[in-house]
Amino acid sequence: MSSLVSRCQVIVLLVLFFFGVCLAGKDIPANFVFGDSLVEVGNNNYLATLAKANNFPNGIDFGSPTGRFTNGRTIVDIIYQALGSDELTPPYLAPTTRGPLILNGVNYASGGSGILNSTGKLYGGRINADAQLDYFATTRHAIIYWIGEFEAAKLFRSAIFSVTTGSNDLITNYLTPVQRRVTSPQVFVDTMISRFRIQLTRLYQLGARKIVVINIGPIGCIPFERESDPMAGYECSVEPNEVAQMYNLKLKTLVEELNNNLQGSRFVYGDVFRIVYDIIQNYSYYGFESEKIPCCSLVGKVGGLIPCGPPSKVCMDRSKYVFWDPYHPTEAANIIIARRLLFGDTSDIYPINIRQLANLKINA
Repeated sequence: MSSLVSRCQVIVLLVLFFFGVCLAGKDIPANFVFGDSLVEVGNNNYLATLAKANNFPNGIDFGSPTGRFTNGRTIVDIIYQALGSDELTPPYLAPTTRGPLILNGVNYASGGSGILNSTGKLYGGRINADAQLDYFATTRHAIIYWIGEFEAAKLFRSAIFSVTTGSNDLITNYLTPVQRRVTSPQVFVDTMISRFRIQLTRLYQLGARKIVVINIGPIGCIPFERESDPMAGYECSVEPNEVAQMYNLKLKTLVEELNNNLQGSRFVYGDVFRIVYDIIQNYSYYGFESEKIPCCSLVGKVGGLIPCGPPSKVCMDRSKYVFWDPYHPTEAANIIIARRLLFGDTSDIYPINIRQLANLKINA
């Protein structure tokens, strides 16, 4: 028995040495991703849920459907590759996301999820923000097991944490007819911000120091909202964008508050509303031919009624469309968004961009 234990200990030490050398020899930060379908990479494949993208034609330019709600890569995929990674961050629920692999980061994002635990109930299974943090807490313990507390703390200080959530709290929660009748937008937004403050603070307490917080995009301009608002015609629906901007204004203030109050932290506010709205308003400048109709569509005045799936019609040239489906951008649009988050000025991402954040040294 003692010889078996010794052999096991040697194997563990060799694995730790190998991964320690690999980590020491590269400057690529670990990548921990939280959020909704805009950044999901397949967690919902393992849930009983209506919010799934593991069927064709999703992933048509990725090689196969993976659970990404787009034709190719997500924004976080593109950013992590731009930072130098040869691999994409795996979904937490995948059986293979175990062992030393987690030292490079994990993706906890889940389609249909939101800040509030009541969001996304109509889909069935989803991993809302609180549960995503619970999963990260489990990952944290596993990383400490593999490399010890001191090295784990170093890993978390240098890692990039990104949080892309809030859209579903409006689209499938506040903007539903029942919720609008009982709650004012101000009260609902305040509820979101209060809960999100707790969640972001918990992420900091779990060791995160470099945290990118993405605001809510111009959801009134997605094909689904153009379709849902009979007053909008073919234009953007006004109310969803107004509520999103009400939330975004308070979110930016929250990011500044957390930077001031949480010692050693660097929270960054990504203004995806501004970036995506600019792409939509100036779509031809960016090489697109359609900013209203999604590439993958079936029925509706702009093809925004039914999620992308096997019965859908798919455009021939995905690079000419801003939207992949009724809710999500194409990879072509994601590339533009990612580039501006990586290298943009303070009007796109504040107070520093992701490239600057990745190079920032944070002391213990």
